[in-house]
Amino acid sequence: MSLLLATATVDGPAAKGITTGEPENPVRRTWAEVHTEARRMAGSLQVRGLGLGDAIAVLAGEPALIAPAVQAAWLTGASVTMLHQPTPRTDLGEWVADTLRVLGMIDAKLVLLGAPFDQLAPVLQQNNIDFTLLTELGDGEPADVSGAADIPEDTSLVLQLTSGSTADPKAVRITHGNAHANLEGMRVAAALDLDNDVMVSWLPLFHDMGMIGFLTVPMVYGIELVKVTPLDFLKAPLLWAELITRYRGTVTAAPNFAYALLARRLAGSDASYDLSSMRIALNGAEPIDPTAVRSFEEAGARFGMSANAVFPAYGMAETTLAVSFAPPGTGMRVDRVDAEHLEAKRQAVPSVEEGARAFPLLGEPVPGLEAQVVDEDGRVLADREVGQLRLRGAAVAPEYLTVDGTQPIRGAEGWMDTGDLGYTVDGQLVVCGRIKDVIIMGGRNIYPTDIERAAGSVEGVRTGNAVAVRLDAGSRRERFAVAAESAQAADETVVATIRKEIAARVLDAVGARPASILVLPTGSLPKTPSGKLRRAAARDLFDE
Repeated sequence: MSLLLATATVDGPAAKGITTGEPENPVRRTWAEVHTEARRMAGSLQVRGLGLGDAIAVLAGEPALIAPAVQAAWLTGASVTMLHQPTPRTDLGEWVADTLRVLGMIDAKLVLLGAPFDQLAPVLQQNNIDFTLLTELGDGEPADVSGAADIPEDTSLVLQLTSGSTADPKAVRITHGNAHANLEGMRVAAALDLDNDVMVSWLPLFHDMGMIGFLTVPMVYGIELVKVTPLDFLKAPLLWAELITRYRGTVTAAPNFAYALLARRLAGSDASYDLSSMRIALNGAEPIDPTAVRSFEEAGARFGMSANAVFPAYGMAETTLAVSFAPPGTGMRVDRVDAEHLEAKRQAVPSVEEGARAFPLLGEPVPGLEAQVVDEDGRVLADREVGQLRLRGAAVAPEYLTVDGTQPIRGAEGWMDTGDLGYTVDGQLVVCGRIKDVIIMGGRNIYPTDIERAAGSVEGVRTGNAVAVRLDAGSRRERFAVAAESAQAADETVVATIRKEIAARVLDAVGARPASILVLPTGSLPKTPSGKLRRAAARDLFDE
């Protein structure tokens, strides 16, 4: 908190701040102005009796309101939970039930409600949920925040909801100490220039990359930020390039699918964007597809973007956000390994042969974290031996909150099992896939991402909307199935062609055929609130 309070005192012509409201009504406020508003909001929270250790939930979409509200909660010593947001396709009854579970799990004392979700006020009232509108929160006297710098390090800062089923919620309890350690690690690993960097983001604030990476980091360190909403991006993906051009953006981030989408739009654009200012285009939050990254590099090069700006990363809420960053300015480096050794012997043997598996190098752990790769017996493995990744350090959160109570995250000697399979190359991390999703056939480990990329390359399949799931998991004869979305799913002739091509390309890619292939209409695949495909839920699409 001391860093945030120091940033709040910087004012004047050189003061950094946040711009919101693009593209229709851009408004810029300095971080000092945000802090002034946050103090008024904190005063209102204190009048309501909220303070150290209390949990506050936020349901809002506008960064202009969320930024001071989040800071206000922290200034009082309360934690923040960004609630999953309903969409036009959300069943409101299910959303209410899921939200009630979350609020009970975190023992929320208050919900802060803001546009465009303020229309849900009657729903919250009907369910006896205590809430207040963000627009009415700053009417009181500014809070005395002189003691904010002394908030204990083990106090909860963010209760970050994890991806997965909202009917069985889980939240990572991130403390002030965790956040400070990871923010410092990211600042150093990304070589952030506090005076000259300009961060540009549309990422949702209920996702850890949006909340921690592209709100907390710039607000704490006083870095210039341009923030729009995911809806703004989805309505007009090229807005992302426009904002980088207009504000001379230097740092941005997104999951793989968004770069693939932007690449397609840039490739067909004749506008005069200037992406030459970009030095970090962080790619994380889902498996990185080297082919999609190359298409983004090629599309961006037309507008002056250096390929070295691509910035592969590995992260998770359990470490606050970042695990490892590729070295800045080196672009994406790919490790190509022999498929047979990888799948049958769990060894990442370098290969230049056709059919080799390609994995991005994700850099060394950020300062303050250490990583190991271990086998089933906990034996530490050497470079290029594939096993389970585990992490240790001050950024690792202590526990999960669940509907059944708390669950520890750290195990023996402070290590956290990530649930990911991977290996190391000269200290850099490589992630192969989630252990629970790996398909075992004939003693081979087949990774769903290889299947999904093959299926996604078929004409007619929506980019990023193919999922591979294991069937008969744990049996001697595991199988797998593929489901893919297509805008032409109603045309039986087209569907037959897509299914045939998926089968052929998957067989070519991994040497095995899917037991079943579904071609579904747009919007059919189950996803998390942040847009990730849910493989476990996708299994229910298949009749075994």
